[in-house]
Amino acid sequence: MALFGFLLLVAGGVLWFVRGHQGHRSRHLKLAHTTPIGELKSLASAVAQEIGSGDWRDYVLLWGTITTEAPLTSPMKGMPCVYYSNAVIREYEETIREQDEKGNWRTRTQRGSDTISQEQQSIPFDLVDQVKERVEVNPEGADVELVEVLNEFRPGQSNGGSISFGGFSMNLGDSFGGGNRRTLGYRYRESILAVGRQVTVLGMVSDRTGSLTVENPNTNQPFIISPKSQEALVKSATQNAQIAFWAMVGCLGLGAILLVVGLLS
Repeated sequence: MALFGFLLLVAGGVLWFVRGHQGHRSRHLKLAHTTPIGELKSLASAVAQEIGSGDWRDYVLLWGTITTEAPLTSPMKGMPCVYYSNAVIREYEETIREQDEKGNWRTRTQRGSDTISQEQQSIPFDLVDQVKERVEVNPEGADVELVEVLNEFRPGQSNGGSISFGGFSMNLGDSFGGGNRRTLGYRYRESILAVGRQVTVLGMVSDRTGSLTVENPNTNQPFIISPKSQEALVKSATQNAQIAFWAMVGCLGLGAILLVVGLLS
């Protein structure tokens, strides 16, 4: 009982950090105001004329459409994008032999899964607003919310020691041969940030590279790229902070009670 109470206290501590992170995210999203890209360019130009280029920066919220002349192609679905993440998950059955409290042995079958491949890639892209002004966005280090375009399970063993989906292929070799685990099939998942998608970008814009670029602030300010609107992002972060708070209160309260009872018993 004391051990369970201690684990609940640890979970409460983790939830305290989660609540803080979501609250921090919500505050920055609420305070941010959408800035026209043309206004940013005028301001950067005025500052450059006064003190020279390369030193101007501002923390901004932008809304626009993703464009690029040389998009990535997602390996599995073959869709044009600027960011993709995919995974292959092997699903299997295994036989477990265990002993019960009376010393009797029994055998049961359970299902499990393991990720055998995982990949992601991104490229800088242009964000174009309603009046066709554009600014470059470097997504490196951003909290990017992707859209899932594939989640498909294909039953059966690998074909000749390899698996494939669309333009993706993988040689398995003898990695999963033998043992008590029997492969049921493979689940293919892929998520992307598609070309032509409208997104919210919250980050630091600067002229340090010679042209305006939105990038990671490298501070405690969040860097977010999401297909959701500012209002939807604020609502989600606020709700997550509230859920984490009440879950934290429950874990800390119950954990403290169980820990005291366990130590006294």
